[in-house]
Amino acid sequence: MEDRPDMRASDADRQEVVERLRGALDEGRLKMDEYLERMGLAYEAVTYGDLVPLYRDLPEARQVAKPEPAPPPAPAPAPKPQAEVVKRGAFASLPTPVKVLWTIWATVVSINVVVWVLVSATTAHLIYPWPLWVAGPWGVVLLGVTALVTTVRRGRSA
Repeated sequence: MEDRPDMRASDADRQEVVERLRGALDEGRLKMDEYLERMGLAYEAVTYGDLVPLYRDLPEARQVAKPEPAPPPAPAPAPKPQAEVVKRGAFASLPTPVKVLWTIWATVVSINVVVWVLVSATTAHLIYPWPLWVAGPWGVVLLGVTALVTTVRRGRSA
């Protein structure tokens, strides 16, 4: 750059000077306001002659020795086998598909009960509790599936 001061500078040349200035800032050779001023001038530079004075008083950029990365920590010892952890809640030990089925059942039953309550309230008569026909048979079937799955899972783990 210094041998051709009248040649027009490219964006890459400007960026190279800004990187060199950033290195000088990181090394403590420039203060922040000085860096910002020179960086602004670098981006406004048209020729190499405009760029050279911005870094002439700075030494050549040098590679700073990087510290070697610390060795990875030793793996933790395997935990000792313990008794099976008891999960809290009635459905905590169930497999996810069974939990999903129970959630769907509860949602459908809740919607039916809400509809039944609204109809009973708006007619001012307590009508026949038809949501029991939705909740009852399907709840019994789901309870049977849950019992079967729980029995099979306990048999496998033993």
